[in-house]
Amino acid sequence: MIKLKKVTKAVRKFVTSPRTLMFALMAIVCSGLCFAQNTAGNYEAGTAALTTVTEEIAKYVPIVVKLCYAIAGVVAVVGAISVYIAMNNEEQDVKKKIMMVVGACIFLIAAAQALPMFFGIS
Repeated sequence: MIKLKKVTKAVRKFVTSPRTLMFALMAIVCSGLCFAQNTAGNYEAGTAALTTVTEEIAKYVPIVVKLCYAIAGVVAVVGAISVYIAMNNEEQDVKKKIMMVVGACIFLIAAAQALPMFFGIS
């Protein structure tokens, strides 16, 4: 039992030491550099990958816009129910709840409109 405590303490000390942390960080950075695809200024692989990613993101933008509209609708319905309950209970901050729900819906609709413009999709 005493040996197990000593081993546990030694392992904990090793894992939490700054040297181990620095070694792990250097290993991650060095392995990333080893897998890089740049060969003496030839950036064709990176350019092709970025082009592919841009095309794939462009395919998802209409779906995300519709999702934002759907979320705005759900927020509006749930917010309206919350405001209705607050009004029936004669709570003090009904105006604040109304403004929060309206603000959330306006934000979601504005974000849905701005998303295609952000990615340059008409």
